[in-house]
Amino acid sequence: MSKRDHDIYASVPMRGLLAEEMAALMPMLQRCAGARGLLVSAVPGDVPPALPLLGHWTRLRLSGDRLGGDVHASPLEPMPFIDDAFDLVLLRHALEMAPLPPALLGDITRCLAPGGVLALTGLHPFGGWSPWWHWRMRGVDVHLSGPLQLGSWLRRAYLQVERVQRVGRLWPGPVADGHAGAHPLGGGYLLVARKHRSMNQPIRLRRHPVPVPAKAGLAPGARRSSAA
Repeated sequence: MSKRDHDIYASVPMRGLLAEEMAALMPMLQRCAGARGLLVSAVPGDVPPALPLLGHWTRLRLSGDRLGGDVHASPLEPMPFIDDAFDLVLLRHALEMAPLPPALLGDITRCLAPGGVLALTGLHPFGGWSPWWHWRMRGVDVHLSGPLQLGSWLRRAYLQVERVQRVGRLWPGPVADGHAGAHPLGGGYLLVARKHRSMNQPIRLRRHPVPVPAKAGLAPGARRSSAA
């Protein structure tokens, strides 16, 4: 990760926005249950939230053209996880730093189990934070995708969008407390979606007696002359 990437997330405005995002997500995340969760974050040193109903977290940090953390991989290639591996996936500003955001999001949906929850946060491309963001990140290839665009893509990938919300203050400022100025047109957003369960339900076959057709012909001991 370049020094400029690191500085943007360590800045006072972004620390406040990150705090506001997590505060808005926690009531929903507390209800998520399952064996495994996946955190993919562009924020250095980011840690997953403590959730009582989730068994284990796998952490990945997006840093330029590589993924580090519990597993080392390339964001340009499919992640080394089996299909339907995670009950919860949390993306924290990962898409805006990914070399190929659609490819990363597509691979995330592959790894998400049916019925599992995808929660992602990012900087909104239409708002007061966008000019400040591009000015701070000049020279760095970044992608700002809005929740409307992402929601449309997720629906085509058979995920149901359950919640979209703007978070943070209208303008970046020196206030470090993310709760100090929440605004309906805040600089960040969160999106929560759930993957549809498989519609292929196993069918239990029931046994039915099959009548045996009677054989045509004379009864035992009958003479052909009497049958005539």
